[in-house]
Amino acid sequence: MPRPLRVAIVGSGPAGIYAADALLKSEVAADPGVSIDIFERMPAPFGLIRYGVAPDHPRIKGIITALHQVLDKPQIRLFGNVDYPTDISLDDLRAFYDGVIFATGATADRALSVPGIELDGSYGAADFVAWYDGHPDFPRTWPLEAEKVAVLGVGNVALDIARVLAKTADELLPTEIPPNVYEGLKANKALEVHVFGRRGPAQAKFSPMELRELDHSPNIEVIVDPEDIDYDEGSIATRRGNKQADMVAKTLENWAIRDVGDRPHKLFLHFFESPSEILGEDGKVVGLRTERTELDGTGNVKGTGEFKDWDVQAVYRAVGYLSDQLPKLPWDIDSGTVPDKGGRVIQESGEHLQSTYVTGWIRRGPVGLIGHTKGDANETVSNLLDDFANGRLQTPASPAPEAVDAFLAERNVRFTTWDGWYRLDAAEKALGEPQGRERVKLVEREDMLRESGA
Repeated sequence: MPRPLRVAIVGSGPAGIYAADALLKSEVAADPGVSIDIFERMPAPFGLIRYGVAPDHPRIKGIITALHQVLDKPQIRLFGNVDYPTDISLDDLRAFYDGVIFATGATADRALSVPGIELDGSYGAADFVAWYDGHPDFPRTWPLEAEKVAVLGVGNVALDIARVLAKTADELLPTEIPPNVYEGLKANKALEVHVFGRRGPAQAKFSPMELRELDHSPNIEVIVDPEDIDYDEGSIATRRGNKQADMVAKTLENWAIRDVGDRPHKLFLHFFESPSEILGEDGKVVGLRTERTELDGTGNVKGTGEFKDWDVQAVYRAVGYLSDQLPKLPWDIDSGTVPDKGGRVIQESGEHLQSTYVTGWIRRGPVGLIGHTKGDANETVSNLLDDFANGRLQTPASPAPEAVDAFLAERNVRFTTWDGWYRLDAAEKALGEPQGRERVKLVEREDMLRESGA
């Protein structure tokens, strides 16, 4: 009797779980069957949903419910707290599986080359997000001394950072933020948050709903300068062809023409301002210099030579994430991705690295919304199954599932399981219950391992 197809997935965020779901829905799942092991370097699953989405976005975190249903399937095992390649290498994975799918995300910030970027008070979005999301590998405290703050970027991460900085700690308390984050936010001195975009309203990458949510806080006054509402032919074409871009532009227009209210925290959305320098004194941020830009007819912008200095004491750059390079895999240093064709990992020779695949941000970069990774996963899995059907997959030396458990035990790797997640989930919910909160997130890795029964 033929054994099931054995597949390893590295990364338990949406990309990895969607790949597992695609495998389970394939004809191969019925005959000869599939057996999937998901490896995750954190003790808890869900990747970006747990450690990259702002805590006041329960709607997006609701995606966990759908992901949960996939991981509940008996054909899937979770190995948490297992790091690639420290605990298990590509050669190790090849010994146990017919195919390996890498679905790792992006945890670093893309570089921004402006003078002053290294100053004290200049921060990357990824580090701040990891702090307020309670990531165990990041510091427990965050300096929030600045009364005026700049956020560079016009995507949803920039909105998340601006919103978290502009809200009060008590507004965020009903969420799952851990105690150290609540205490840190209580000490936050920010009264003004300035978000800067190099181009115009039609080119902003906000989601319409995320943008509108800014205005829902009783403490945040959102302000848009009417002079920043400008469109050229390229911008008008973008609005006509992209419903979301049109909705974003309309929201910004409405905010630009209304009277400024008296909510205590001001959040300014600036367009046509390109950061040229972070200003410093004694090694600390004391301001931001921007160059005014103007549209060139195509929707792009050019500099005007007109500069302005903004009085801010901290600068957060939200100009994109960068994936971590994966050892033993080819790497495109410019895009921060693994080269691929249809999800098949492609070597410098142009040939497919046998039995090795990618999906999600490690494949196409950190762009798009969470749902976009589903189509990505389907294509990757389709090509893996095509390789299986045509005998192109390598044959593992030790395909029995118990061989993996024995290997990790021999290496003294302390791993968590899917049952362990249920225990950790219950522990976090129990912490929140006395306060009337859904959960309080555990931060310390050791606490997570203990509650998971590892």
